[in-house]
Amino acid sequence: MIKAVVFDMDGVIFDSEKLYRKHWMITGAEYGISEETMRELCNLIAGSTKERNEKLLKSRFGEDFDYDTFRGKTMSRMDQDILKNGVELKPGVVELFCYLKDNGYKIGLATSTQQERAQRNLTNAGIIEYFDHIVYGGVVANGKPAPDIYLKACEDLGVRPEEAMGIEDSLNGVKSSATAGLYTVMVVDLIEPTDEIRPLTNQIYDSLFEVIELLQKGV
Repeated sequence: MIKAVVFDMDGVIFDSEKLYRKHWMITGAEYGISEETMRELCNLIAGSTKERNEKLLKSRFGEDFDYDTFRGKTMSRMDQDILKNGVELKPGVVELFCYLKDNGYKIGLATSTQQERAQRNLTNAGIIEYFDHIVYGGVVANGKPAPDIYLKACEDLGVRPEEAMGIEDSLNGVKSSATAGLYTVMVVDLIEPTDEIRPLTNQIYDSLFEVIELLQKGV
């Protein structure tokens, strides 16, 4: 029986993956990287950690590739975009939070985003108080797709992994949640489920409203 729901943040709670992708693509173009290559890389880096993504890009472009500068330009531009224009919540987020609170579920967050940026965006959106526990990027030894962050979230919430649902939109996130042993729901955002990912999911949905319907059935 599900007692807690653990959310990813970008692409699940916030409609922010499109912003990440927009600004990764701009930076890639500045570095002469083709759109096709950047689209492929965006699918691979979504939901993962800075350290893992640095290894990925250096494996693609060479050990002398200055990932810190590349990432810094992207994140600075994206932060300015959000500061100016805000970031929208995904449809169904507030409704799902309210359903969970009203029905006694615990709510957790397992995000690869660093605390300062994540906390700022959650606070500005007025939703940070919904969470019983938050695990930010860099807290666990191994980020997504390793299971550590979901195991930590379940530990903090006081539930066993099999008593929790993980909601993800990225390939790395699905792997993390499933490997940790959570009931794993992929809510599709920009990345379509692959043949590798489908068997790791318990459900694949297009909307968070479908998660409410699932919980109402008593999963």
